[in-house]
Amino acid sequence: MVDNVKHSVACAALILTFPALADGVKLAGNAAPVRPDSHAPIGVMGDHVHNKGEWMISYRYMSMDMEDNLQGNDSISPEEIVTTIANPNTGPATLRVVPVEMTTDMHMFGLMYAPSDKVTLMAMINYLEKDMDHVSFAGMAGTNRRGLFTTESSGWGDTKLSALWSLYNSSGHKLHVNLGLSIPTGSIDERDAVLTPMGTRPTLRLPYAMQLGSGTYDLEPGVTYSGHTGKMAWGAQYRATLRLGENDEDYTWGDIHTVTGWGSYRFTNWISASLRLSYRDEGRIDGMDTNIAAPVQTADPDNYGGERVDLGIGVNLAGQSGALRNQRLALEYVTPLEQDVNGVQMEMQAMLTLGYQYSF
Repeated sequence: MVDNVKHSVACAALILTFPALADGVKLAGNAAPVRPDSHAPIGVMGDHVHNKGEWMISYRYMSMDMEDNLQGNDSISPEEIVTTIANPNTGPATLRVVPVEMTTDMHMFGLMYAPSDKVTLMAMINYLEKDMDHVSFAGMAGTNRRGLFTTESSGWGDTKLSALWSLYNSSGHKLHVNLGLSIPTGSIDERDAVLTPMGTRPTLRLPYAMQLGSGTYDLEPGVTYSGHTGKMAWGAQYRATLRLGENDEDYTWGDIHTVTGWGSYRFTNWISASLRLSYRDEGRIDGMDTNIAAPVQTADPDNYGGERVDLGIGVNLAGQSGALRNQRLALEYVTPLEQDVNGVQMEMQAMLTLGYQYSF
């Protein structure tokens, strides 16, 4: 939590210094303003297309915090979990290890290029750092706490390639379709030491949530609309992740469907603020990795997926002159309004995204 506060302070400092670095909002010659709201909030992927011959490089830092646990949409304590939730694996009758906090940090690097006014190509790679804190309960039953331990995993995730095809582009309205493919470059056999209910510390294969990729080729279709008039802008997007088969460990992550809509207000040529609502539906894991077997909820494929409604608050900044023209800085903070999980899962608390984009 302390690290996230530091990140938030750093983000705020970048935003506050951006207009000064941009030398105000004075434009070079007769150059038209670069609209900060011509892009969606930074948490939306594949939201815009480019003109023929244009390139864009981008970097996003995304940090997600999860804490405490839900059963469906109700809170459940660690002591309730280890006395009421059945263990689907061999060993004790109920779960004996409970995750209490998880942080996922992602560094995402993107490249876009438009070979024509109709088609924009996009590639994204990401580096993940995950850590999960647990409490282990002693023995085969009861609520005596054995101790706390943390597992970690890090490395490159899956690689995403996409094509964005413009269907309509007028002065105030744009519509394009997204067609992407996720390539399974992320590891699905990460291991770390754990604290068992008996007090031993073996090194085991980590549960599904701590792995770095899906292990499958995934189709990622979608459609995106955006519009603006005056100082107002808005947009909506539907995207899906559809799994194409089973991975090498005999399981498949659930399909994901996401619908999001946003509105923004442009205060000046260089800054706009946004509000965004999103709905996400994710299916359970199908199949199982027989090497993931421990009395913890994250080792049960039925404890994955569910529905969530999120609210995002963001700001977009666009450099207007000199060296900062066509450079963008953006920040979005997302918090859940409703969560209804399958089985027992950790509760999402918040996600922070900081992004930089440069077009040339």
